[in-house]
Amino acid sequence: MRESALLEIEGLTVRLASGAARPVLDGVSLRVAEGETVGLVGESGSGKSVTGRSVLGLMPDGAEVTGSVRVAGRDVLALPPARLREVRRREVAMVFQDPRASINPVRRIGDFVTEGLRAGGTPMRAALKAAEELLESVGIEQPRRALRRFPHEFSGGMLQRVMIAGALAGGPRLLLADEPTTALDVTTQAEVISILTRLQAERGTGMLFVTHDLDLAAAVCDRIYVMYAGRIVEEQTTDGLFAHPRHPYTAGLLAATPRLESDEPPRGVPGRPVSLAEDPEGCAFAARCRFAAPGCAAERPPLRPVDGVSVACLRAEELVHD
Repeated sequence: MRESALLEIEGLTVRLASGAARPVLDGVSLRVAEGETVGLVGESGSGKSVTGRSVLGLMPDGAEVTGSVRVAGRDVLALPPARLREVRRREVAMVFQDPRASINPVRRIGDFVTEGLRAGGTPMRAALKAAEELLESVGIEQPRRALRRFPHEFSGGMLQRVMIAGALAGGPRLLLADEPTTALDVTTQAEVISILTRLQAERGTGMLFVTHDLDLAAAVCDRIYVMYAGRIVEEQTTDGLFAHPRHPYTAGLLAATPRLESDEPPRGVPGRPVSLAEDPEGCAFAARCRFAAPGCAAERPPLRPVDGVSVACLRAEELVHD
């Protein structure tokens, strides 16, 4: 872990106003350093996207929130609206998984890419010039013409490139990528990931990469946090996690991923994820875990260091998964 933390989330707990039995996020803590790419992985419904959105202060309406989310030392959850807008414009940007749901369909591409620049006082001529350069950097051909076009005139892959350009317009120090390739074909996925990693390296931007695809996380991330039922259950380097996962859930996710070099068919994680209507007294994964002991259903394991790895498992010392 690098010393200078750009993003620090500490003990973040988010409980919905609807009266769900358990929190959406339960004591989540993670860090991203300058220039580092950190993965956040887990099944759908585990709380990954809510964690990413918390960095922008985008919490569900009426949610009860405790803990802190610090960007460059400032707790965004405690900022007044005007200061929070400044953070969103200058410090942090987000690439959402569905650009068609995130870009206004009745406004031109130029309006979208230049919006943050114009809000910061950049003259229109300079903003359009910067937007043209940004579109060119993400592989949009004829960028000047593209600025005059509407979102429906672009394919999904091209529109995701536009979203990346818009996210980078303000020169953010931290980029949040929330399943940025989910709706794209494999070839376009690779192109988008290549653009993200290249631009991140050129700009020294830190990135929180939210995904359910472990292979994508392996390709781009320095470290990975594994999330289950709103809690972090494991954190270690990408190489270490793939070579020796320490939590049974992590091992299950890896076993469920097809491998071309292996003759063994993928094995799905048995059972189903814990819903918000359920709040197990002990480990939330115990009902699905083939290594569960009687005490696992009674005691909730904390995230703790074990052999240089952070893992939330009562049996972590005795279980090493290959």
